[in-house]
Formats: sequence, C-alpha cells, structure tokens
Amino acid sequence: MGDFQDIQQRETGLKQHLTSAQMVMIAIGGAVGTGLFMGSAFAIGFAGPAVLVSYTIGAFIALLLIGALGEMTVAHPTSGSFGAYAEYYLGPLAGFVVRYAYWAALVLAVGMEVTAVGIYMAYWFPAVPQWIWVAVFSAVLIGINLRSVKVYGVAEYAFSAIKVAAIVAFVLIGAYVVFGAHIPGIGLQNYAVGGGFWAKGISGMWLGVIVAMFSYLGVEAIAVAAGEAQHPQKAVQSAMKTTVLRLVLFYLLTLALMLAIVPWTEAATQTSPFVRVMEIINIPYAAGVLNFVVLVAALSAMNSQLYATSRMMFSLGRARQAPAVFGQANQRGVPVAAILISSLGAGVAMFINAFWPDQSFIWMMSIAMFGAMFAWFMVFVTHLAFRRRRDREGVVSAFRMWGFPWLTLLGAILMAAVLITTAFTPQFRLTLAFGLPWLVLLSAIYLLRRKK
Repeated sequence: MGDFQDIQQRETGLKQHLTSAQMVMIAIGGAVGTGLFMGSAFAIGFAGPAVLVSYTIGAFIALLLIGALGEMTVAHPTSGSFGAYAEYYLGPLAGFVVRYAYWAALVLAVGMEVTAVGIYMAYWFPAVPQWIWVAVFSAVLIGINLRSVKVYGVAEYAFSAIKVAAIVAFVLIGAYVVFGAHIPGIGLQNYAVGGGFWAKGISGMWLGVIVAMFSYLGVEAIAVAAGEAQHPQKAVQSAMKTTVLRLVLFYLLTLALMLAIVPWTEAATQTSPFVRVMEIINIPYAAGVLNFVVLVAALSAMNSQLYATSRMMFSLGRARQAPAVFGQANQRGVPVAAILISSLGAGVAMFINAFWPDQSFIWMMSIAMFGAMFAWFMVFVTHLAFRRRRDREGVVSAFRMWGFPWLTLLGAILMAAVLITTAFTPQFRLTLAFGLPWLVLLSAIYLLRRKK
C-alpha cells in the first residue's frame, strides 16, 4: 500500500483560506442548528426533563469522536477526511461506502435544514407555501458556496456569531427569569410536573439520545475543513479543543433553563420551544427576534452541511469513485460540480414540502441521520486500525486520543447501540429501513465497478 501522502496529493486543488476561528464557527454552524432549536422538541417529547441526560450522553460520544478524529486529522489533514482515512486504513471499499453514506446523509440534512427554514418563515407569512421559501433560501446559499471558500468562511462566521450571541443572550435572560424574577409558574419545580424528571423512564431518555446525536452531528466538519485551513495541524487542534466544550454549554444550559421556564409537556411541540419560551416570558417582539435567530441557525447549518458534503463528493471525484467532473475545481478553488450535485437535498425538500408539509421535517431527519451516524461509527473503527498501525511503526502523533483503545471501542459500541435503537422507534424506523439497503447497494456498486 502506498503512502497517505499519495491521497493528500490527489486531493489538492482547493484553496487554503480558512482560519482557526472560522473552523470553530463551521463546526458550531453544523452542530447548532435545527437539532437544537427544533429537534429538541422531539427529544423532550421522548425523554421529558431527562432529555438533559440524553444530551449529556450525546456530548460524551461527540467528545470521543473529536478525540479519535482529531488525532487522525492532525496526522493527515485532507478534505476527504474520515472517508480518506477509511480508504487507507480499512480498504478502498470502506472508503467508498463511508464517503457516499456521509455524502447522502448531508445532502438530505441540507434538505432538512431548509425544510425547517420553511417552517420558521411560516411564523411571519403563514399564507405563503413553505416550498417557496425552500427554493429562495436554497438559491442564496448555493450562490454563497459557489463564490469561494473565503466567502463561505466569512458568511458562516457571521451566521454562527449571530446564533452564538443569541444563545448567550437566551442563557442570561433565562437565568434571570428562573432565579431572579420570581415569576409564578416558572422555576425548577417545572422539572417535577407531568410525572417528574424521569417521566418517560430510562427507555425514553435513551430514545432522546437519538435526537441528541443528530443534534451534535456536524462537529466532524472541522476535519473536512482541514484541507482548506491556512495552518491545518494547528487550526484543527485549536478548533477541536474548544468546539465540544462550547457545544455542551450551549445545549445543556439552554435546555436546562428552557425546561424550568416551560413545562416539558408544553415544550414538546412542533413549534421551536425557544420561541415558545419567549412567548411565555412576554418580552416585546422577543419571539419574532428569536424566530429570526432560529432561521439564521438553520441557514448556518445548511451552509455548513452543503460545504462538507460537496468536499466529500470532491474527494470521491479525485479518487475516481465518482465522475471526474466532481473532482474538478475552478480557478478560485471552488468544486462547482460537486456543490451543484450536493444541492440535490434542497430539491428533495422542496418536493416533499409541496406535497407532505406536515411530515416533511421528521421524514428528512430520520432518513438523513443514518449516513452521518454510520460515518461516526466508522471513524471509531478506522481509529482502531490507525493507531494499531502507527504504534506498530513506532510513530507518535502530535495529538493523541486518550484512553485508547477502550474509549475508542466504547464510542463504537455506543454509536452502534444508537443506530440499532432507531429500528424500535416508530418515528425513526426509516433510518435503518433506508440505511441498510443503501449500504448494500453501495457495496454492490463498488464491487461491480471493481470487476469491470
């Protein structure tokens, strides 16, 4: 087997313009979006107040993933990321399947985020069909991605800065309302309503982990962005060390305060529970402002996911596992064809929104989550092979995953358990029903191509 530098050389052609700060915002952009602002409503419905435990477990898995993926990315920064690592350390079939599974997942996640955009715009314009908003905002974000990676990085930084500022403001206002305002019906006593903290039991809490995991999906975008970072090794280490901590604080603090303000039985609705909080607090225009924030959050996540999925398609094109046109970049270093083909999810979302607007969000979520969760599982499997070979060759990485191999194995087991659980959850039965045949089809396509 050749050296990994052959893969890195194969994937050159993109411009290295992203700063460490932009990479952090790209990761936050992918992970703090619809999963927090709207997906949390589904998680609360599954788990009740114990959703805090659900998101803590999800954060722990994300932390393990960042450790495993961070070590491999510092050693091999490239846009193909964990798809390229699977190809080199597990074999070409693994690289092919991981890349396409993840690509399809993010294509559909792009559609899910823009579906949420339609729901948020209906808050102000209920008479306008949601699919129109899907089309308009899709065109805008595709245009941003087609300009250059520098324009994308600036736009994503701005999007993420708005929602980070809004989350901080929400935490400060929420903390005052819960602990300082002494408003009747608001306080920690709301954790006890509707059956108490464990109202849905351990099983409900574990079902909440499914949505929590979907919420954290996106942090892996740091690794994908490494191929276009100005100083990849330094930028990756800096970004990964701060991202998970920020995500944990954002998710757990906001959810804890939200459940103290709104009883969980009221928060588990299709409307964003954050908007519901502002309506209850009755701050003038606050609900409209927060609806704007969750709109920006969905656009940010869509922007980040479109970026990551287009780079995975670019990697497939360079590996000759997709038509060569997808591996081409223009003079500005933009993989135009890869971006356009990766925008298919927006078209799927527009179609589903036009005919099944009420079911569109949960359908897109349940189908999209398989490929991303499978990619996370394969990161842990790849890391086991990566470390064993590096240890055998006597190579010591500048950034090392702690607790190897036990924490890597634990991450793989937890991801497998979450995936298996979707089969027993009516809302997410489509996850494996779509995902397993997709893996079989991808494997068959690879073997047929290899035979020819």
